[in-house]
Amino acid sequence: MKLFSYLCTRFFGKKLQFYKRIHRWRLRHLSDRTLLLLLAVAVGVMSGLAAVALKNVVHYAGKLVSRFGDLTPMGGNVMMLVFPLVGILLTVLFVKYIVRGDIGHGLPTVLLAISRKDSKLPPKNMWTSLVASTLTVAFGGSVGLEAPIASTGSAIGSNMGRWFRLSPRHVRLLLGCGAAGAIAGIFKAPFAGILFVVEVFLFDLTATTALPLLISALVSASLAYFLMGREVQFQFEVTQHFTLSQLPFYVVLGVFCAAVSLYFLRTTDWVEGRFQRMKNPWVKVAVGGLLLGVLIYLFPPLYGEGYWMLTELLNGDSSSLFNNTVYSALAGNVWVTLGVLFFLILLKAVATAATIGSGGVGGTFGPSLILGGLSGYFVAMVSNQLGFSPQDTANFALVGMAAVMTGVMHAPFMATFLIADITGGYQLLVPLLTASAVTYLCVNPFERHSIYARKLAERGDLLTHDKDASAWHLLNMQNLIETNFVIVRSGNLLRDLVEVIQTSRRNIFPVLTDDDKFLGVIVLDDVRKIIFRPELYDSIVVDELMHPMSEGDLVRNTDTLSNVVEKFKIGDRYNLVVVDEQDNYLGFLSRANTFSAYRRFISDTSDE
Repeated sequence: MKLFSYLCTRFFGKKLQFYKRIHRWRLRHLSDRTLLLLLAVAVGVMSGLAAVALKNVVHYAGKLVSRFGDLTPMGGNVMMLVFPLVGILLTVLFVKYIVRGDIGHGLPTVLLAISRKDSKLPPKNMWTSLVASTLTVAFGGSVGLEAPIASTGSAIGSNMGRWFRLSPRHVRLLLGCGAAGAIAGIFKAPFAGILFVVEVFLFDLTATTALPLLISALVSASLAYFLMGREVQFQFEVTQHFTLSQLPFYVVLGVFCAAVSLYFLRTTDWVEGRFQRMKNPWVKVAVGGLLLGVLIYLFPPLYGEGYWMLTELLNGDSSSLFNNTVYSALAGNVWVTLGVLFFLILLKAVATAATIGSGGVGGTFGPSLILGGLSGYFVAMVSNQLGFSPQDTANFALVGMAAVMTGVMHAPFMATFLIADITGGYQLLVPLLTASAVTYLCVNPFERHSIYARKLAERGDLLTHDKDASAWHLLNMQNLIETNFVIVRSGNLLRDLVEVIQTSRRNIFPVLTDDDKFLGVIVLDDVRKIIFRPELYDSIVVDELMHPMSEGDLVRNTDTLSNVVEKFKIGDRYNLVVVDEQDNYLGFLSRANTFSAYRRFISDTSDE
């Protein structure tokens, strides 16, 4: 044991010395700006490699898993009933016995770190989501890989910034670089990666942030091109051009996609809520795995990410929806195809929520793309069957992807330019923007925040583009309460007050009852003349010297800092007394301290 301790001390001691040496060299030779740009390159490389590794591992693992099982006499692969259960079980075992802690909830965890934790993410987040999502998706979990890879890239950026002892503002920027690089790498779409950070992570695109984000996204996308060629999630090039007469149909598509988006948000909430009520984790695994298995057995396109299905639909092959199904003989019937599409739209939300709720790891980015493609294809087919002017199903599927992503993620520009970039479909820019705008306008009155941010917003834990509002919501009032005021008790004599004054550095003295109820304050300036008259020490009670406080001078510990600021402004007060709901004294809030904390918050979260 002594030898082991000695070797450990030598190893970590040398490691610490090496780290200090690098840090000293950096301070002498590299400015923060130069270091930030170099780290943006490094983060882009690492997030790009992570994206490529994840996609390849899941692809080949999924191929290996799919070799097992044969079609039943009725059709359908019976092993599909079992695969999802195995994947979710392996994921839960990995989290419980290897990670030994909460793996986090993907992008909401990242948003919470940005808002509340100085953009600090645990080092384990750089790899745990990769492994867990691989186990889930390779065995058929109906979720996407984009959110896990984005949260992985964010963790890489966060930890790299902290390793180089950068300020919270620069750590936050590197976190964003990691997310931008991850999305750019997985879709080979640098601009979409940048817009993802701006719209989903609520970054401000400024002169300070633009270049590091661009560098990271470009490096990651270039690396992905080098390692994987031009292939992306789904392959398609737009050939049918948009005409102005089609615009009303795309408006209808936008409205339909808004309804699908709201259905997806409400259904995933409801299903995940049912799983949260199950206290036994193994019951969750069993119920979720078996439910997902039945859904996939009946509708194989729900298996895994589902991008293969999108590729087939975009190329006009709807018969792929019937492969390995018990109703494969009905392929080619238009109305049956419409029915299958409709059920896939309804059940994709259930399958995604069952996967996540039962313990699987994955995101809703991919499912929103799949839902959008299905929705667009469905609307185009219905329009064509009703005898309207023929609509191109592939174009409608592409526009539907952008529209549903907009409704679910509140990221219209990212969704639009993602689809345009990866399909070469910039001639669809007008319908993409039109449908996305219509969807956003229809969804926004019901859901003001994205699927990742809305629960944080409900708790007041979300940093938004409105830094002023965010500051007053996110600053913790408890941390601003000053408690170094010396108290006096009701009934004390002037003699007691004089002794208190001798030991205090403040000029205000709160008066409390014996059970700590707040009564008022004594101001030093009001008693300065009598504290030098000893003959009055035993004849004056402090209650006679007290200023009772009005509601305008009091703050409840349940009040928001926005209310506190209004009281500071209205009454031109310099100090406010803080009490709890039972009027027990807690301390004081000072104008100077409160606004200093506000200025620090704005400085730390500003992207300039």
